[in-house]
Amino acid sequence: MTTSTPTPTGQSTFDDGATAHEVPVARRRLLPVGVAVSIAMLSGLVNALVLVLVVFAGASEPVITGAGLIGLATGWALLAALTTRCTDQPQRWAVVPAVVMAATGAGLLAVTPGDGALGAAGWVWPPAALVLAVWIERAVRRATTGRSRWLLYPVIGVVTVAAIGGIVESVALTRDDGRYPMTGTLYDVGGHRLHLSCTGTGSPTVVLENGLNEISPLWSAITAQVSRTTRVCAYDRAGQGWSDDVDGPQDGHAVAADLHALLARAGEHAPYVLAGHSSGGTLAMTYAARYPAQVAGIVLLDSSSPHQFTDQPDFPGAYAMMRRLLPVFPALARVGALHLMPASTSTALSPSAAAQVQSFATSPRGANNMRDEQAQLRNVFTQAQALTTFDPKPLAVVTARENADGTKGWSTAQNHLAALSTNSTRWVADTTHVGLLDDKAGSANSIRAITAVVTAVRTGAPLTSR
Repeated sequence: MTTSTPTPTGQSTFDDGATAHEVPVARRRLLPVGVAVSIAMLSGLVNALVLVLVVFAGASEPVITGAGLIGLATGWALLAALTTRCTDQPQRWAVVPAVVMAATGAGLLAVTPGDGALGAAGWVWPPAALVLAVWIERAVRRATTGRSRWLLYPVIGVVTVAAIGGIVESVALTRDDGRYPMTGTLYDVGGHRLHLSCTGTGSPTVVLENGLNEISPLWSAITAQVSRTTRVCAYDRAGQGWSDDVDGPQDGHAVAADLHALLARAGEHAPYVLAGHSSGGTLAMTYAARYPAQVAGIVLLDSSSPHQFTDQPDFPGAYAMMRRLLPVFPALARVGALHLMPASTSTALSPSAAAQVQSFATSPRGANNMRDEQAQLRNVFTQAQALTTFDPKPLAVVTARENADGTKGWSTAQNHLAALSTNSTRWVADTTHVGLLDDKAGSANSIRAITAVVTAVRTGAPLTSR
């Protein structure tokens, strides 16, 4: 006679009579370890991108960096959980990088340190990240067998490269701090100081307005020539070059007020000829609208349009994309990644000036300034629309061939700018957008336009066609 033992309530039996708690571990595994690793790492990357580009899109550097670290931390946490529950190679060590990244990210979100504190931290976090990468590599070799470990080595490599890049960037920033002596003077304009460098004598005084992510040395080839015939002043807005940082992004009115105070504090006298490049052109227009008695002429060098959101069909989409991407640039700069971008091949600037321009453009501070100013472009353009006419004052509009041929609506917008005054001239220069400042042929066009407006202001004669 066959007898059977009843199975206690709450236990399940298998075909061989074994209960769940008696089944070998391998019988309860659901995933190959390689699949679990792939799912976890991909999830961490996706979470980081969603937090950075969607949830916290447009935020400050510490918020973006902190959110990215928390997103990556979820991947490490998932690696520990998935491999422990669903594979025969539990990676419990992954809790360590998960906790480290989550704690660091939460700290950045809570404290939101400024550029100075983040710069100082550049001497701390890279060695710590390098130690963590070495520790993870050893943990992987101990806990993982087969091909699955090779899925983790690229991740370890990225952490290692970021750590080494962070060390190199910190050294470069320290070197650059004392590498470029200030050419002008700092003036307090009310809570912060701005850098101003003026050379030459004569009236009217030419005042140069930087574009996005530009600094005053970028104008050096132009100032060297213009200063031979009149006084010319180059300056750096807040957050640029040698000027102080400010607490938040500035709109066109704030920039105009800063420049007005700067010129007064420096003892410079109107009349002024404003020359603006790129978005600096719209800032010059705002200044002219707010202080019309001081501005005798304007030169717009491949200037943005006050109506750029409507008269250039591709700009709104490009602007929206850059609003999401530019906030990531400061974090990339902290690990030296921006140095991988191709540098401008200047033919007009001295090696020192070109190096200064490149140093700022690839620095975390430069990336933060570009993000802040780009975020204000809609306000800047709207405020520039206050200049509805500049008639009959002299106005020169120089357009770069690069944008005239390659940007939809650019040429039409340039014609509209020239129409602000009946006393205007406009031509297309065979150069790139930035070439109007740093290329020999391009800067020659800019010098010609500035000289023409200065002469028209002095003589009262109308501008002539090129």
